[in-house]
Amino acid sequence: MFAIETRELTKIYDTVTAVDRVSLQVEKNEIFGLLGPNGAGKTTTIKMLSTLVAPTAGEAFVWGHRVTDDRDAVRRSIGMVFQDPAVDDRLTGRENLDFHARMYGMGREQRTRRIQEVLRLVGLEDKASVLVKNYSGGMKRRLEIARGLMHHPRVLFLDEPTLGLDPQTRHHIWEYIRRLNQQEQITVILTTHYMEEADTLCTRVGIIDYGRVLVVDTPAALKNSLGNDILTIAATPSEPLCDALNREPWVQEAACRGGLIVASVRQAEEKITRAVLIAQEAGSHITSIAVRKPALEDVFLQYTGKTLRDDDDAAAEAGRRRGRGGHP
Repeated sequence: MFAIETRELTKIYDTVTAVDRVSLQVEKNEIFGLLGPNGAGKTTTIKMLSTLVAPTAGEAFVWGHRVTDDRDAVRRSIGMVFQDPAVDDRLTGRENLDFHARMYGMGREQRTRRIQEVLRLVGLEDKASVLVKNYSGGMKRRLEIARGLMHHPRVLFLDEPTLGLDPQTRHHIWEYIRRLNQQEQITVILTTHYMEEADTLCTRVGIIDYGRVLVVDTPAALKNSLGNDILTIAATPSEPLCDALNREPWVQEAACRGGLIVASVRQAEEKITRAVLIAQEAGSHITSIAVRKPALEDVFLQYTGKTLRDDDDAAAEAGRRRGRGGHP
C-alpha cells in the first residue's frame, strides 16, 4: 500500500482544468515534493487529497482510503499546514494545540503529553505560554506544523511551508521538516516553487505545470538526466549568438531569455574560447560568461520551456488560457 496514490486525478472549474489527469504514487515515510509555479495545480491537488475539494474525475487514495468515499478516515490520517496562517493569535501556542487536540477527541493526559512532544519537535517549548500574536513568522509556521502533528497523522501536507519567510528561517523550517520525517516516521507531501527547497528536502520530486505532472524522479536523477554542463552568457545583442550556438554540434540546446543565453553544452569549460569567437562572428558583445552544473531550474526549463514564472506572469498566463478555454 502506498501512502498516496492517484489515478487520472482531474479537477475542472468551469472551462479551466486546474489538475489534468495526474497519476502519482508516494511511498510511506517519503518526503515528496510537487514543484511548480503559482497556478500550476499544486494546491488544488493537495485540496483533493485532503478532501477539501471533490475531484471532477479520476480517483485518489490516502493511506488506503479513497478520498471520495472514506472522507473521515482520510482526515484522521492526515495533518495539514496551509499557505495562509491558520492559528489563533489571541491564544498562546499551547492553547492553540490544546484546542486542536480537543477537536480530535484527545483526552487530557494524552493532550498534555502530545503537546509537549510536538513543541519539543519544533523547538517552541520555551514559547508555549506566549500569545501567538507575539510570534515571528517562522515561529507561527513551526506552531502550525506542530498543530498538524497533534493527532499522530500518517501523512502531513505542507502547502508552500516557507512562503514569505527569510532565507535563514526557511533553512530552520527545513530542519524541522527533516526531523519530523525521521522521528515521527511520517510521510510528507510538500508543495513549493522554491527549487532549492525541493532539492534539499525531497526524496523525490514531481514537476507540475498547467495541471500536468511532467516528470517524477529524485532531484539527483533529474539533474543528471540533463547530462551536460550549463553555459550562461550575457551578450548584446543576444539573439544572433543564441542562433549561432544552436547550430554548433557541441551545443545540445541554447535558449535566449532577455539578454541572457543559457546553453546545455558538453565539456563547457573547453568551449568558452569557441563561444567567444562565435560571438564575434555573430556581432554579439559578451559581458559575462559562466559555467555550472545542472540545477533543478534547468530541469524545469527542459520540461516546460520556461523558468518558474512569478505571480504576475502566472496570473496573466492563466487569464489568457481561460480566455481560450484551455488548460491553466
